[in-house]
Amino acid sequence: MNFLAHLCLANGDSGLMLGGLFGDFVRGRRALKNYPEPVRQGIVLHRYIDHCTDHSAVVKKLRQSFPRKYRRYAGIMIDLAFDHELSVNWWRYMPGSLERFDVEIRDLLRDNMDLVPEGLTSFMRYADRHGLFTAYRETDIILYALAGVGTRLSRPNPLHHAAEIWPEFAPKFKTAFREFFPEIQSEVMEWRNKTSTTTGS
Repeated sequence: MNFLAHLCLANGDSGLMLGGLFGDFVRGRRALKNYPEPVRQGIVLHRYIDHCTDHSAVVKKLRQSFPRKYRRYAGIMIDLAFDHELSVNWWRYMPGSLERFDVEIRDLLRDNMDLVPEGLTSFMRYADRHGLFTAYRETDIILYALAGVGTRLSRPNPLHHAAEIWPEFAPKFKTAFREFFPEIQSEVMEWRNKTSTTTGS
């Protein structure tokens, strides 16, 4: 899952939201000790969500439907496609507007700048330039972001050609997201209940 989905699945908990944002920039168990417990839990949840996504039957089926040359990079495309679907259908899953949520995320990061990993700081500068997260509603922005990811990968890849298959896959992304997202919401709810019981909070 990509940034917006992780934020949504944190369900308003500021520690989990920060951990959801930090998750791609914090590697290994040892690095967790650098963060307060609520943020550590958010990073662990981020990893759990990614694990559930990778093992989802819905996502696996969608990944296998990609043309061979795209299949290695299908996960990247699906992550951004799902954020696109979430942004377009924000009202289905979250109270309030996406625009307001976007402002709240900026405020949350500003209030916790001493914790923000350097890589996330760079991403948020990119996000500010391109109007993310609200701009995820625009297909052109998603395709631009995919091309940008492609330039940062070490090996040649077809992500800058994603527009060639996007029209065919857009309906598949929509169907898969609407099936998968309620599933991952339930998984996260179960995880939070178990974590709350284990920690006694």
